[in-house]
Amino acid sequence: MADDSVPLPYPNLKVPTWYFQINNIDRLKESASSSFWKVVEEDEMAPYLRSINSDRTDLINRLEEKNKTVLEEFEKKLKDAEENEGESEISEGLRGKAMYLCRIGDKERAIPALETALEKTAGLGARIDLVLAMVRVGLFASDHSLVTANITRAEDLINSGGDWDRRNRLKVYRAVHHLSIRNFKEAAELFIDSLSTFTATELMEYEEFVGLTVLAAAVGCDRKGIKTKILASSEVIGCLSSIPHLASMTDSLTKSNYSQFFISLAEVEQDTLLPNPILAPHARYYVREMRIKAYSQLLESYRSLTLERMCRSFGVSEAFMDKDLSRFIASGRLSCTIDKVSGVITTNKLAGQNKTIVYEQVLKQGDILLSDIQKLHRVVG
Repeated sequence: MADDSVPLPYPNLKVPTWYFQINNIDRLKESASSSFWKVVEEDEMAPYLRSINSDRTDLINRLEEKNKTVLEEFEKKLKDAEENEGESEISEGLRGKAMYLCRIGDKERAIPALETALEKTAGLGARIDLVLAMVRVGLFASDHSLVTANITRAEDLINSGGDWDRRNRLKVYRAVHHLSIRNFKEAAELFIDSLSTFTATELMEYEEFVGLTVLAAAVGCDRKGIKTKILASSEVIGCLSSIPHLASMTDSLTKSNYSQFFISLAEVEQDTLLPNPILAPHARYYVREMRIKAYSQLLESYRSLTLERMCRSFGVSEAFMDKDLSRFIASGRLSCTIDKVSGVITTNKLAGQNKTIVYEQVLKQGDILLSDIQKLHRVVG
């Protein structure tokens, strides 16, 4: 693996996604199962099958034989390199062995092998690639501490002189990690920064990357940001046909087509959030935040409006809207009140402004007090 080579897509991050779908999403079970077993066999993933307690013992035994043969061949080549060749050949052999262990999903042996290869590798680019491989193993195994530790290592290496491509590649790794910890705003910024420079195909395909960018931006950016950075982006426009529900959700939100927005949001939940093991734990949070965003956007346009009018805009019943708004008002997420007798929602636009005014007054009074103390100090001095 040369210093300027494209990182190998190992371990295949689609495998844990398919496994998650087999166990959690009934309508995707058949297609996910077909893809899962095909790739597991192609990549000779016996250790991974053992880690998930698969009952396919015949397949596991057959793949373990292949693993044994390939790893013995690596050891033979490494021994020959140590006896007859130089450091670069030894380094290449160690990297090859480590990447094979990544490919077969053997986390327990892959990490030490990657560390050994790192010790013996001189080129900065190749060293960064090895650390990024550790991040992928962490993502594959849902090991957050492995992911965060090695993202930090990769950042340190890149800051010491890493090239432009690897710097951009790392942004995508960081963005995926931010998605996994529910930091959509930071994820959106990193994804948007990478729209015109995406090369991290070892992590995901381009269409999936654009989909995640739109998903993160919808909740992480304001209305203007969604319009200018997402809906006006040539990279996003080129992929809209492959992400119809996400496209519809963001477009309908910016155009205030709230009934369509609710329909699209439900489709995004079913087709994008719930089938993805990284996003599924945050699905309820995401849907809630998007509803708050849409409600706030509509309420900002009025001093007051009837509950019936708001229900008509969103295409939902009054009982649903009353319950939903009441919950968000009680938790301080929406600045409005509902008059149950007249059925009128009154917005309190000053609520958010009041905090800013109070803060500014405190600062101003603090400045005056400091100025008075300084004057007093000069007089006493």
